[in-house]
Amino acid sequence: MRMHRILPRLLGHVTAEAHCDLPCGVYDPAQARIEAESVLGICNKYADNDDPEFRARAILIKEQRSELVKHHLWVLWTDYFKPPHFEKYPELHQLFNEATKAAGASGTKGSMDPAVAQGLLDQIEKISTIFWETKQA
Repeated sequence: MRMHRILPRLLGHVTAEAHCDLPCGVYDPAQARIEAESVLGICNKYADNDDPEFRARAILIKEQRSELVKHHLWVLWTDYFKPPHFEKYPELHQLFNEATKAAGASGTKGSMDPAVAQGLLDQIEKISTIFWETKQA
């Protein structure tokens, strides 16, 4: 008999409740912030270097990092934050929408401007502030 059939018989029915899919320690806006800081650093290095090969690599890496920022933000938005958070912080959906767009084609993915990258970091900081407030509750 397979283990997945034996365990329920041995342990009985177990109900577990959690506020998120995994222990909350796995969620952290720092993941998005670190990638966004990389984007800003790449934009600054791009501006200081005229080598076309370097610039082409910089663009590619910056676009990959921007995509990672979007991924980490989406995980927070869809997996960590729950309806009570959105009720308490009604601006949260708008913040995530703006931040993911700031990492997308109309933001850092499509721009080498350090000011655009800094704007993304600023958006992530707003989300991070709310995230840490929810962790205190």
